[in-house]
Amino acid sequence: MKSNRPKYKQIIDAAVVIIAENGYHQAQVSKIAKQAKVADGTIYLYFKNKEDILISLFQEKMGYFVEQIELEISGKESAQDKLLVLIKKHFQILSDDVHLAVVTQLELRQSNKELRLRINDVLRGYLNLIDSIIIEGKETGAFLPDLSVKLARQMIFGTIDETATTWVMNDQKYSLPKQAEAVHQLLLGGCACKN
Repeated sequence: MKSNRPKYKQIIDAAVVIIAENGYHQAQVSKIAKQAKVADGTIYLYFKNKEDILISLFQEKMGYFVEQIELEISGKESAQDKLLVLIKKHFQILSDDVHLAVVTQLELRQSNKELRLRINDVLRGYLNLIDSIIIEGKETGAFLPDLSVKLARQMIFGTIDETATTWVMNDQKYSLPKQAEAVHQLLLGGCACKN
């Protein structure tokens, strides 16, 4: 219920900016409160601590990723087209919000093991979406029938993730969305049936 409240979203959006600009470990709750234009104490009405803010931020943003991708792939016929939409949308969302890109590609990786395990739980919905595209591709004959879903998922997610991380590390000097077609072709080379 709290996620439907405006201040919750204000705090999440502020946390993205503050964590991106200062790093997770240097991102003080007071800075997040100031960015969100709320009192420091207001943060604790919605979140237990800074770690809870980071997990909630990731839940919100990954939920948005999955929602947007599902919306766009619903009109696509083939698994190959759905995969292209997933890649394009992933890159576009990060390109549209560089602060979010920095947080997801760099800051989330610097967290402790327990926090990373919680983040992996949140990532499950996104990985399930990739799995569904792979399974559909196998069932329709678009992808190799003996393709390992787990291995293909790791390859797809890893390639998308590394491409986005490289873009962030290079200070966004080029268009991330323009990389989508090439990434798609490379991934299809490993998954698709040869005609």
